[in-house]
Amino acid sequence: MKKLKVSAAEMVADARARIEEVETPDLIAMVDDPNVIIVDIRDIRERQKGHIPGSVHAPRGMVEFWVDPDSPYFKEVFGQDKKYVLHCASGWRSALTVATLQEMGFDAAHLREGFSTWEAQGGPVEVPAPKG
Repeated sequence: MKKLKVSAAEMVADARARIEEVETPDLIAMVDDPNVIIVDIRDIRERQKGHIPGSVHAPRGMVEFWVDPDSPYFKEVFGQDKKYVLHCASGWRSALTVATLQEMGFDAAHLREGFSTWEAQGGPVEVPAPKG
C-alpha cells in the first residue's frame, strides 16, 4: 500500500495545536451553563449507548452544513452567541471537526479526551430508553 502524505494521527496533532481543548472536569462544570452548548458528533449508535444530558446531536458528516447559515441544512441552534464544545468518543474526530469549523469562521472548542472518560470523571450520562 502506498504511504499517505499525512497520517490521521498527524492531522489530529496539527488540529489540536491550533484549537481550544477543554478538559473533562472543566466541561462537567459547564454542563448546566446556559451559555454553553455541548455538541455530540458521534454516530447515532454511539449516542444511544449514553450521552451528555442536554447535548445537541450533530453527526460529524453534517456539522459543516448545519453551522453554515447559507446552507439549506443550517440549524438554528448553531446561530446563537454561545460557547460551543464538540465531542466524540476519544477527541480525534472532534479535533478535526473543530479545526475545520474554525477555518469556516465558526468558533468552537472540543472535549480533549472525548466521551471515553466522561462518566469515570463524574460527568452525568443519559441513556435513552430502548424503543420497542
